Amino acid sequence: MDVGAGPQDQYVVGVDYGTLSGRALVVRVADGAELGTAVHEYRHAVMERTLTAADGQQLPADWALQDPDDYREVLRQAVPAALAASGVDPARVIGIGIDFTACTVLPTLADGTPLCELPELRTRPHAWVKLWKHHAAQGQADRINALAHERGEPWIGRYGGKISAEWQYAKGLQLLEEDPEVYARAERWIEAADWIVWQLCGVETRNVCTAGYKGIRQDGTYPSRDYLAALNPDFADFVAKIDGPLAPLGDRAGGLTAQAAAWTGLPEGIAVAVGNVDAHVTAASAQAIEPGRLVAIMGTSTCHVVNGAKLAEVAGMCGVVDGGISAGAWGYEAGQSGVGDIFGWFVEHAAPAGWASHEELTAAAAAQPVGAHGLVALDWWNGNRSLLVNHHLSGVIVGLTLATRPPDVYRALLESTAYGTRMIIEAFAEAGVPVDEVIVAGGLTKNELLMQIYADVTQRPLGIIGSAQGPALGSAIHAAVAAGAYPDVAAASAVMGRVDRDVYRPDPERARAYDALYAEYRRLHDHFGRGGDETLLRLRAIRNAARGAADPADAAPGAAEPTPVVPAANPLEVSA
Repeated sequence: MDVGAGPQDQYVVGVDYGTLSGRALVVRVADGAELGTAVHEYRHAVMERTLTAADGQQLPADWALQDPDDYREVLRQAVPAALAASGVDPARVIGIGIDFTACTVLPTLADGTPLCELPELRTRPHAWVKLWKHHAAQGQADRINALAHERGEPWIGRYGGKISAEWQYAKGLQLLEEDPEVYARAERWIEAADWIVWQLCGVETRNVCTAGYKGIRQDGTYPSRDYLAALNPDFADFVAKIDGPLAPLGDRAGGLTAQAAAWTGLPEGIAVAVGNVDAHVTAASAQAIEPGRLVAIMGTSTCHVVNGAKLAEVAGMCGVVDGGISAGAWGYEAGQSGVGDIFGWFVEHAAPAGWASHEELTAAAAAQPVGAHGLVALDWWNGNRSLLVNHHLSGVIVGLTLATRPPDVYRALLESTAYGTRMIIEAFAEAGVPVDEVIVAGGLTKNELLMQIYADVTQRPLGIIGSAQGPALGSAIHAAVAAGAYPDVAAASAVMGRVDRDVYRPDPERARAYDALYAEYRRLHDHFGRGGDETLLRLRAIRNAARGAADPADAAPGAAEPTPVVPAANPLEVSA
């Protein structure tokens, strides 16, 4: 850090790792001005059907793998390009911070070498990165949850009563049971956020955010060895693979190594901030650190994060973690595992000629009065993350007739995701965690109809983050704190973050009309999602059996695995 330079001459870099690409952003420390950005798309994208390194080896249903070198390539390509675009002298950069999708996790050796980069393991799917939307571990998640309730494990209530198939333990147990040799070789099982920080500074750290939400770390401890052994005797040592030096958000993980400096073009030794999750880091850039301001990061999926002043257990949530969003508050997380992906699926695969664009469908849908299409949909095209935490579930549209037209279905799909968000907000409120305001970030903020629907359905004012690069800006804010430019994240957020409040306000008449439709959504939600009818699970099991399920247990009713993820037609980069 150049101690002789004032804030106007100091800059930080934020790097946001999304589902399909990584974005670098150069930001001025003094005021949060965004001066240059660049995007690098992952060469291998998401491996869902075949394993690239194994000459097209077929992957089972609901797998989603990535190549960790694609993440390094973002540092080699996007960071120098963003610096060039900004015109900033790299010598004036004092820190770098990153955020990542989560839970995106990989097995490594003790020195951080990914197992997939060992020649003898290149063709072993379990040696690769499991992306957040790898949903093939639902069976393991079900067993984790059932045993936790049977034993009365104290931590299960902190996660709304259910651990997700997306998280570290379900994916780790799947690794053990499907490829025990790779499990044994995995000396570390690490979030990609922490792994890329390790690549930057040469020091392994674990951030409190992913350790708490995805690693089941509560009150200073992880699940007991006895509990893990009861799941599988060989799983007893799992915590040893994930336990490591724990650091709060905004801390300095270390200094940029010579190798990483060569990759990025940044000065060796500058501060590298502790890793973070793309959704949680956005609270800082949206100036939403205060309790009651829920941030919805909307794109391919949606993650909802809100700080609370007190601890509460909220049924069906993704978790509550002390300091999980920012120090001094209880951070709550919820989410919807399909949002923009659903709209993209309809445009790309279901809309007929003449209607295959978001713009045309939105314009036609906006002309309709609330309820005129006569439809209600369930937003489960990619399973349900909150409140049901079941990736076996699938989408439903009720009310179709011969008079139904594409804009009707499109609007019903938009509305279904708003209903899902209202379910989450009401669950928070019922548990004593108030949500007074919703602030939206992500690519979907550009759709004015969708934003107004959310305001009307949730009956809360909607603000819009003042940056198109919310996660990257949030990472830059944390980098500024790690470099010592601000005393804490709240202080940096107040100066460097930005938000336009109350951009959309609920209309009382439309809100009343949506109350009636929302009541129907809730009835369908509880009927298909809470044991009233297991048709969706049976259909998934039939599909798996027809395709040839990787695990015979997947074909049993009630144990069907999650919905396959369909790539979005619209290029939205959002978190998990």
